[in-house]
Amino acid sequence: MRKPTRERVRIAVDIGGTFTDGLAATTPGGQIWVAKTLTTPRDPGEAVTTVIADLVKQYSSRNGNGSRPICEVVHGTTLVTNTLIERKGARTGLVVTKGTRDVLDIGREWRYDLYDLNLQLPQPLAPLERRREVDERLDASGDVVSPLTDAELERLMDDLESLDVDAVAVCLLHSYVNDAHEKNIAAAIRKRFPKLAVSISSDIAREIREFERMSTTVANAYVQPLVAEYLRRLDERVHEFAADAPLRVMVSSGGFTSGQAAAETPILLLESGPAGGVLSALNTARNNGIDQILAFDMGGTTAKACVAVGGEPLIAHSFEAARVHRFKRGSGLPMLIPSIDLIEIGAGGGSIAHVNELGLLNVGPESAGADPGPACYGQGGTGATVTDADLVLGYLNPDNFLGGEMKLRVDLAEDALSKLARQLKMTTPEIAWGIINIVNENMAAAARIHIAEKGHDPREFAMVATGGAGPVHVVEVARKLQIPRVLATIAAGAGSCLGLLAAPARVDRSWSNPGLVKDTDWSRVAKVYGDLRADAEEELASAGARDVAIKWWIGAEMRYAGQGHNVSVSLPWHRVGKATAPQLLKEFEKRYRQLYGHLVPNAAAQVITWRLTGRSMVKSHQFTWGDARVSSKPVMRGKRDIYLPARGKYGAAPVYERYSLKPGTKLVGPLVLEERESTLVVPVAADVRVLPDYTISVLIKEF
Repeated sequence: MRKPTRERVRIAVDIGGTFTDGLAATTPGGQIWVAKTLTTPRDPGEAVTTVIADLVKQYSSRNGNGSRPICEVVHGTTLVTNTLIERKGARTGLVVTKGTRDVLDIGREWRYDLYDLNLQLPQPLAPLERRREVDERLDASGDVVSPLTDAELERLMDDLESLDVDAVAVCLLHSYVNDAHEKNIAAAIRKRFPKLAVSISSDIAREIREFERMSTTVANAYVQPLVAEYLRRLDERVHEFAADAPLRVMVSSGGFTSGQAAAETPILLLESGPAGGVLSALNTARNNGIDQILAFDMGGTTAKACVAVGGEPLIAHSFEAARVHRFKRGSGLPMLIPSIDLIEIGAGGGSIAHVNELGLLNVGPESAGADPGPACYGQGGTGATVTDADLVLGYLNPDNFLGGEMKLRVDLAEDALSKLARQLKMTTPEIAWGIINIVNENMAAAARIHIAEKGHDPREFAMVATGGAGPVHVVEVARKLQIPRVLATIAAGAGSCLGLLAAPARVDRSWSNPGLVKDTDWSRVAKVYGDLRADAEEELASAGARDVAIKWWIGAEMRYAGQGHNVSVSLPWHRVGKATAPQLLKEFEKRYRQLYGHLVPNAAAQVITWRLTGRSMVKSHQFTWGDARVSSKPVMRGKRDIYLPARGKYGAAPVYERYSLKPGTKLVGPLVLEERESTLVVPVAADVRVLPDYTISVLIKEF
């Protein structure tokens, strides 16, 4: 007779710009408890401790049972992103090949705005005075042109001693093909300066494009000391609650890795929180048989979207961080990291509205964040934010924010909005709706372009909302996109945490070695793949996936010789050899024809970068509430006047306790569904239904 499986608890914590969310789930069973608190920017771990303590209290109180052990903590964070934006990282030095000291300043010599005479470019994270050249050289094939001598290495160490830095990045020419010189320099630095954090490009971004590779390596070194210390302290805090629970960390590509691996390559955490929101949306789509979704995650600081078709998000291998102009591509620091292909489409709940120099109402990009927060928080904020506008329009309940733990001040929101109203000679409600309409229109426009760029029609999609502000705005954004169906996940306000718990273990590796397919040295490629896989398996084992079934893929960035843009192709893992060539060419031509409608006659295909991806199997996760909050009948809290955009006026709408709704419940919009972590606003005629997995489905009837 089999022993019953002991019930354990997994915890997910996501630190956002305004709120820190936490979620505990039993395994097996999938019963969940949710916690949410304001982020503590000065010490992010303080908010993490608060939500974990709250979660432990919640699930321990059920039947007085506190015996469930915490078996794992999965974490997503905006720490890396914020460190780059705020320029609060380590003093970073840079070692480069002689003659390439100015690469970070030269960049691509590309203007992101041709007509801006006062164009601002992001300042390099390693200033010129902290860059050092070393006399060595490899050619494009990785062969040594100028050797790295012991005398030159010793000179470099003496030179570094005078830099007074906390971290060093090493990025040598063509080290993606041959990493010997970089590894020798790194070994010498670690021996001479054991306390310095060292990042080498052949470990961080083993790809061509010197500027992007150097930028990525420097960024990794810049944030590494801070992230390593943060994860160390966080690990200690986690172990106060669960001595044996490992800390897993979400990476931008939609998987998790170990805390140790995350500390070594923290740049991979850039989009860890938003990636969790996408995985939550995908999990909901799988549970309900939906193939095409637009994942929409809106929190207190930003709103992001992702197109996913066939249950898989697209993965991008280049990314921009810390943009000078938030929505202008090319104004940020380029990063060569695998990331779910997200697009920032708008502002968050804390984004501040203002009148621009043309006398027009604008929203963002400045945000009130968690401190001081929107005016209605009563913490000293005076700017009119999206949250203040939502409150005045009746979309938020001032007495039930965070379940009543945090009271919102309608009077302060109205005061902040009235200042703008006087400037523009409008009423306060008109300003409030103007702010919301601008935000929704901006998000819809950006999402429309994002979907079109992927070759799809938004009307064929369902829109899945997560984040504290996502369910508040999703119906209006969907209406503007002509998307007929909206879904809001269970515990949507902490949706990224659901994604963290549904995330697979994942690892990505790359190796650039440009060459024609017909000239490929397959024995060399096979050896590199063997080395990459061995290294990847070691990382997966450290992330707790030693005994888990892993699926592997071989990838390649390909183009026709002479072209400037790559086409990504992927093949299931197999023994690499000459037989790989026709399979690779077949996939390349298939994808090329999909993108461009035809092939290039008599052109030779080449591989620019080889890729390896390993991922544990993606499973559908079903979640239920961990307590008896569901009622036999919907609990109606009464009616509240909300702004009805299709009618251009306020009207009474029923307000329901979202937690009380059981699967199968059917309601009709306009209505409001309130929960502790978020509010779903349906301000138009719609059929609303609770699905078997507690997802709210909204079928819009009024466009």
